[in-house]
Amino acid sequence: MPLSTSNPLRDARDRRLNRIAGPSALVFFGVTGDLARKKLLPAVYDLANRGLLPPSFAVVGFGRRDWSDDEFVSQVRGWVETHARTEFDETVWQQLSSGFRFVTGGFDDDAAFETLGETLRELERSRGTRGNHAFYLSIPPNSFEQVCQQLSQHGLATRDQVEEDTHTWQRVVIEKPFGHNLESARELNSIVEQVFPSDAVFRIDHYLGKETVQNLLALRFANQLFEPLWNANHVDHVQITMAEDIGIGGRASYYDGVGAARDVIQNHLLQLLALTAMEEPISFDAEHLRAEKEKVLAAVELPADLSAASARGQYSSGWQGGEEVVGFLDEEGFNPESKTETYAALRLDINTRRWAGVPFYLRAGKRLGRRVTEIAVVFKRPPNLLFRDNHEATMGQNAVVIRVQPDEGATIRFGSKVPGTQMEVRDVTMDFGYGHSFTESSPEAYERLILDVLLGEPPLFPRHEEVELSWKILDPFEEHWASLDAQPDPYEPGSWGPTSADELMARDGRTWRRP
Repeated sequence: MPLSTSNPLRDARDRRLNRIAGPSALVFFGVTGDLARKKLLPAVYDLANRGLLPPSFAVVGFGRRDWSDDEFVSQVRGWVETHARTEFDETVWQQLSSGFRFVTGGFDDDAAFETLGETLRELERSRGTRGNHAFYLSIPPNSFEQVCQQLSQHGLATRDQVEEDTHTWQRVVIEKPFGHNLESARELNSIVEQVFPSDAVFRIDHYLGKETVQNLLALRFANQLFEPLWNANHVDHVQITMAEDIGIGGRASYYDGVGAARDVIQNHLLQLLALTAMEEPISFDAEHLRAEKEKVLAAVELPADLSAASARGQYSSGWQGGEEVVGFLDEEGFNPESKTETYAALRLDINTRRWAGVPFYLRAGKRLGRRVTEIAVVFKRPPNLLFRDNHEATMGQNAVVIRVQPDEGATIRFGSKVPGTQMEVRDVTMDFGYGHSFTESSPEAYERLILDVLLGEPPLFPRHEEVELSWKILDPFEEHWASLDAQPDPYEPGSWGPTSADELMARDGRTWRRP
């Protein structure tokens, strides 16, 4: 039964561009985890509700729960009704959920993988999926090898697949973290690519699916206004911030030993750095985009003094937003002697003609002043020969700030005359917000990324070269921090990090932005 053509949420632009998934089945390992419940399966429903999934689409959940297909459908319905972005439509749901199946078993259960194979073959006959399968590994990295080997041994994936010959495909989707250092990332890549060819491996970084991150490319390369100034002649420095106002909650088993730098700087923030600093690609094809990002990451130059160019912190107990919160070391499941950081800041340089002499400051942390992710390109001060009497506090530096979340958009900061008889200049801002400028709603990042997986379009997915280059940047800092005896510096919840982070900037005569 085809989806209703009267659905007002159907994305006409994607349909016009033929961005509709073909016949396929999406298999979720780790289907009962938070990510699948809150993001992945609601995103699948939203795609269906927008008319971007065909009737010949199916979802298979794989897990230890002893669920029937009907029980799985019931569970997913609750997740979708709670977390989906679009309104619930019974007709869409009935069409989509009729292709849901659940396979009970563990990753070491040969019989369960045999059942998975039988289920996929049944869906090929009854649903018309044509043998096209994407395996989404929303599981810990230490289980990747076992799952990949099981898929290979049971004939569900083959390294030698050639889509052009067979007209079918098998793809694998991997969630971060992509290892915990360069060596483990290389091992992980070797394990996965023994089963899947490199162009069938999709490494998910959900930040790259966000509308504002993609708009960074449009802002830079579709406008003559910015690109001529986007270089060391005009830019003083760049700040990339990812701040969270929450603690680690119940994630002790994941977070301890990982920390803020491995959790988000190695992937999210270095990807934002690459997109901010890259040269214009020949096209938006995956190869061209990735090539320019890799050039930037390869050109990153580490400072000689890693202590002076980095800062780490752990949030302490205190009050935040009118609520008393426990400190990081008092969170359930944590060793009070833990050296894992909840805040990390780095200074990096990019050794290219465009960026020589322009420092890039990256910071990420939990229990900070508010939830925000942004890229701030801060320009050099003008000579101000006419305005030398203006106090610096009222005449700052011009800046272009790209807000990735939560209020997607961009802000330009510039000087303007204050009304009155005196020539007084003060900083003002000009703001662009997606919610105010477009009637179209922004899809969730996972909607875009899942659709790209099903279409086999990889521009937004980092390949293993990018992952390895990112670890080459971070590993020296991690090794340096591991050699220190002291724990990371404490900072108050609701603040903007430890004093050592302010000192990092002060050494260069700069200060952090207050988003």
